[in-house]
Amino acid sequence: MMHQGNWTCASCGKEITELPFEPRDTSNLNCRDCHQKNRGDRPERRERPQRQMYKGEWTCSECGNTITELPFEPRHTDGLKCRDCLHK
Repeated sequence: MMHQGNWTCASCGKEITELPFEPRDTSNLNCRDCHQKNRGDRPERRERPQRQMYKGEWTCSECGNTITELPFEPRHTDGLKCRDCLHK
């Protein structure tokens, strides 16, 4: 959702008419060009590597359902919870 307005870039004075957010404070608002310039040489955000999943057959200690996949290799099987019980 884009927000329409009549703002001025604090760095170059260029008119800003559309933003992807509603600004709370317009005193330090920058246009797209100045924002990119001020970012410097920061690397672009990269996708997070996919977490390794471990397959097996474990039993949920709370509801007794079978757990077939975990994002870690368990050292102990007592206390393991399925996704549903973990979110409760």
